[in-house]
Amino acid sequence: MRHLAAFLMIALATAAQASPLTVRPGESWLFTVKDGQPVDARRAEATAKPSKGQVMVTVRAVFGTTMVATNNSATGYIFNAELMSGTKATAARTCTLPAGNKPILEQWDRKADSVRISNFRAAGNEGRC
Repeated sequence: MRHLAAFLMIALATAAQASPLTVRPGESWLFTVKDGQPVDARRAEATAKPSKGQVMVTVRAVFGTTMVATNNSATGYIFNAELMSGTKATAARTCTLPAGNKPILEQWDRKADSVRISNFRAAGNEGRC
């Protein structure tokens, strides 16, 4: 019984941890950012609009790999993106994701199976691109 309780505690702690979000070409996702990671992520239609406090990301296989992200929160973000090919991850350059429901367009020449996004940080005065 003690082993079962320990297993359940570990399983629940692992499930509660936020993790990167992987978006495949043709998918759109809505999520909020908590402790730097996407949480409460759910698939959405490409025509959806993020609610207040949400971020929406859409990935397409156009001119390599293209990602559109819209941030409808009061905080602008800097974040990490990785282009995934099978299990191989390659870091990708990203621009600052501005606050106030303004989109960014990221385009990478390389075709990827998916884009993994994580480690969102408040941009403050630090802007990229």
